[in-house]
Amino acid sequence: MTTIPVALGSRSYDVVIEAGVLARAAEWLKPLSRGRRMAIVTDENVLPHLATLQAALSAAGVESEAIVLPPGEGTKSWAMLEQLTDRLLELGVERGDHVVALGGGVIGDLVGFACSIVKRGCGFVQIPTTLLAQVDSSVGGKTAINSRAGKNLVGAFHQPALVLIDPDVLDTLPLRHVRAGYAEVVKYGLIDDPAFFDWCEANAPALLAGDPAARAYAIAHSVAAKARIVAEDERETTGKRALLNLGHTFGHALEAEAGFSDRLLHGEGVAAGMALAFGYSAAHGLAPAADADRVAAHLRAIGLPDGVAAAGIEADGETLVAHMLHDKKMDAGKLPFLLARGIGGTYLDTSVNLADVRAFLDA
Repeated sequence: MTTIPVALGSRSYDVVIEAGVLARAAEWLKPLSRGRRMAIVTDENVLPHLATLQAALSAAGVESEAIVLPPGEGTKSWAMLEQLTDRLLELGVERGDHVVALGGGVIGDLVGFACSIVKRGCGFVQIPTTLLAQVDSSVGGKTAINSRAGKNLVGAFHQPALVLIDPDVLDTLPLRHVRAGYAEVVKYGLIDDPAFFDWCEANAPALLAGDPAARAYAIAHSVAAKARIVAEDERETTGKRALLNLGHTFGHALEAEAGFSDRLLHGEGVAAGMALAFGYSAAHGLAPAADADRVAAHLRAIGLPDGVAAAGIEADGETLVAHMLHDKKMDAGKLPFLLARGIGGTYLDTSVNLADVRAFLDA
């Protein structure tokens, strides 16, 4: 078992990583239940894992109530937020209770946001069931829903009380979703850890094939990296945490053009966005062209998109930049971009000219 603390003072919590921890989750959840029934929110794709969790809780004498939502990015919506909060209130959830988010990033984001506003804030626990959620969205307290204007534009910072990660649940995850999650793994190497990018190049095939050792190392290394950054900059006030958005400005624009649907998974959008960020950096003499080519080649080799066309998007630069104008990172009319001076050299640039971005995307 690996336990990684997220050090945030009174809001600190542990991320527990262990194969088979789902079946033992009651060890951690029973003390949080306070002898009351626990609400578990999940989606229709996660029902086998729901059965495992509820059986574990029942054996420990903890009652639970499942709320099962539709799968997919469309669930991160005003309508589903209203439906979920109403149901939690019907169940009598109190401020001192902890709601369990069992699922991928969509469930974690939605449940976390709902718990941030139900009775002005109740507790929640993340049990992520996708690679992307395990290495990224379950840690750090960013919660949100999508709106017509764009992705994750309505939300709150609301830290979980605990994160339980069971690598074994990935055995049931479709390969496409494992690949999408891997984009958030390799991101940590591209941000500030070139040695980890080297590891990813050498071990990505084993990780995607389900090798337990490769999977466990990738998850633990990624979580530790994110925990460190979140502890330094919980609310993106210093710019350090903003580095975690590498690929997201381009990627969210691609997702918006795809209608925030399964046509382009979030991790696929991030992969294409990271390749575009490195490509833009190289085109403007900020990063070596060899590094941009290396990043794109690695993403292609494992089956992830490395640009607009590869992501299946047919849109010009003007259309994609128009989506970017709704980015939540806009500040005083300026849109910061995560660019790179090379692999492991990501930095925040607030001087990017959007006309240059349009021309780059069109090229």
